[in-house]
Amino acid sequence: MESRGIDMAEQQRVPVGIRFQEASKVYYFDARGFALDVGNYVVVDTSHGQEVGRVVVAPDQVIASEIKETLKPILRLAEPEDLERAAELKKRAREQLASVRLQVEEQGLDMRVVTGAYSLDGSQLTYYFTAEERVDFRSLARTLSSQFDARVQLLQIGDRDRAKLVDGIGRCGERLCCSSWLASFPTVSIKMAKEQDLPLNPSKLSGACGRLLCCLTYEYEQYRGIKGGLPKVGAKISTPTGEAKVLKINVPKETITLAMGDPVQQVEMPLTQFRLMYGTALRPKELTETLEKKLFEKEAVERGPLPPPERPPETPIEEVAKPEAVERPRRRRRRGGRRRRRDGGA
Repeated sequence: MESRGIDMAEQQRVPVGIRFQEASKVYYFDARGFALDVGNYVVVDTSHGQEVGRVVVAPDQVIASEIKETLKPILRLAEPEDLERAAELKKRAREQLASVRLQVEEQGLDMRVVTGAYSLDGSQLTYYFTAEERVDFRSLARTLSSQFDARVQLLQIGDRDRAKLVDGIGRCGERLCCSSWLASFPTVSIKMAKEQDLPLNPSKLSGACGRLLCCLTYEYEQYRGIKGGLPKVGAKISTPTGEAKVLKINVPKETITLAMGDPVQQVEMPLTQFRLMYGTALRPKELTETLEKKLFEKEAVERGPLPPPERPPETPIEEVAKPEAVERPRRRRRRGGRRRRRDGGA
């Protein structure tokens, strides 16, 4: 019976989406007993104390079965006095930043305090800071608690969260996406810049947070979709009119530039025309060579070994008669000459 009562209570809850800052994460609360619509301000209890939030997702826009976590109830509708007090406390926390940063410097802490926020009743004060390493801020928290007569909480955040809280103007001239409408940070990689043919210059690809621009993700999938069926820049391709080399692919203009012909000429054409003309006959040069090689090998196997080539008939070589040897007259050998000389000399 008790389990059934809990299930009934879960079925009766009325989830509503609330934001506490512009472009922040949406948190869900139970709006039972309240008729709420987008734009209404309510007071709720959070881990930072009571806060004023704005309804951004009405109850009729939420699929209750998809909200699995336990929901805290909405305390009440925000009155004009609540909104005025929230604005006053926000201004006070901003004015106290200079004093907080001075305390950080005096205590020799390697941290940078970004901003602070009070709870609606002023009993709790939360400061957000960035640091390269872990910081022992317990002494700082005690000093600030006695100075501002509030329970002080210090939370370390990353560079992206710092840019989101501080706000600013991006290199495009518009307000930062993360501060104006981007609720969560996407995963960004340098591969996205390469896919969009952007110069790989860190200073041009980094945002106010020092990390890769979130907007690199906005058109990444479109670039992948357009370039997915196209050869890469620098690739050599075989076309019905001969070999060509891809020089450039302009995705915004949806054109491709080829070097082809004899003499070589640069030809720029729309991607639609390129696919229409070469879509079925286009293939990389390496693929063509591979396919032709396999085709030749297959034909050779089916044909079998080739017969040896026929040798041309040998032309008989006429024997040349050797000239007859001519006998030379033999020279008559002299006899006794050496003896006569020897006898005469005696």
